[in-house]
Amino acid sequence: MKNDVQIKNKRAYFDYHIVEKFNAGIALLGTEIKSIRQGKTNMSDAFCMFIGSTLYVRNLHISEYSHSSFYHHDIKRDRVLLLQKKELKKLKAKSEEKGYTIVPLRIFTNERGFAKMEIALAQGKKEFDKRDSIKERESKRELDRAMKF
Repeated sequence: MKNDVQIKNKRAYFDYHIVEKFNAGIALLGTEIKSIRQGKTNMSDAFCMFIGSTLYVRNLHISEYSHSSFYHHDIKRDRVLLLQKKELKKLKAKSEEKGYTIVPLRIFTNERGFAKMEIALAQGKKEFDKRDSIKERESKRELDRAMKF
């Protein structure tokens, strides 16, 4: 099976300093995985949180599958993220510290066709950090333009 699904959360890289990354499985319904394979997913408002000892991703928008019948999934339902116990304990301890949060970075399919989510332990950027990111991006763009000619 081709690994052609790559849905990225570009906003997360702009708003957060990435400290550590993890790959997690997602508990999905049949129509949800089909929509993901079509690329009908929006991650811009998504965030991760613990409810009890289980990690959930919230506000992940997966559109309804275009060829489904009357049974549709809820578009913004909470979805369980599947990690090892050791990783869950580490994430829970760090996310309870001040300034740390868990953000989804991208959704991809592995070689077996399962949907996975790359999540990250992150710290929020300050306003001046965001301005520095914009300056770096613009200078890189100008260099690329100059190298073209």
